[in-house]
Parts: sequence; C-alpha cells; structure tokens
Amino acid sequence: MNQAARRIGRTLAFVLPVVLVLSGTLAVTRVPWAAPSSDSQVLTASSDTASTQAKAARAPHEVLREALLNELQVKGPGTALTHLQTATNGRPSLARHCAELARALGRAAAAMYGPKQAQSYSRPVCDTSFASGVAEGR
Repeated sequence: MNQAARRIGRTLAFVLPVVLVLSGTLAVTRVPWAAPSSDSQVLTASSDTASTQAKAARAPHEVLREALLNELQVKGPGTALTHLQTATNGRPSLARHCAELARALGRAAAAMYGPKQAQSYSRPVCDTSFASGVAEGR
C-alpha cells in the first residue's frame, strides 16, 4: 500500500502542475477582452494586429477636431462651432479640450475667410477661444 500511495503521489506531483498551467493559459487566451462582436473575435497574447490596433486608436478629441475642421470647410464656422458646443455638452470629457478645439477652428476660419470675416462667426463657445484662434491665424 505504501508503494502504491507513493506512485499515485508522484504521478499527481508531475501531472497536476502541468494541468494547472495549461488550463490557466487556455483560460486567459479565451477571455474576450473587448465587448463581444458578431464574429466572436478573441484577443490572444500573440495577436499580430495588436500594435496596429493600438496605433490606429485615436483620442476622441482628435477625432472630433478632424470632423469639425472638415465641417468648417464644407458648411462654415457657424455650423462647426454649434457642433463643438453640442459635442462638449453631450460628452463632458471633451470639455477640457474645448478651448483647444475652438482655437483650432478659429485659426482655420481665419486662414479660410480672412480674420475680419472669421471674427463675425465668433460665439461664446468655450469662452473666447474661437476669437483667440482667429487672432492667432492672422
């Protein structure tokens, strides 16, 4: 009996750590790190696209800046300022970038319309940041 117990103990001492390591590794690779999508993509540690996805992700205020500058060119500064105000009201996390975004709109409007006409679009969005951007854009 003593020898049988010793054999079972040795087998368990060898097999149990291997099983635990493998099951833990497999469990980690099967965790859906992002919200489940329709194709049930699973992120693994050896993903080739991980660095590409990290570079592609942009901050929300950068995306908003690009959209507002495009809108300024297409629809004018008034529309872009209205959408800036709407965006900062809808997402309070963007409020800290509001002055920076309004200044960028002011510089772009001054470059596009000239400082005098661009100043006519000025509104109290993010204090006087649009007007400051127009002044910088001279």
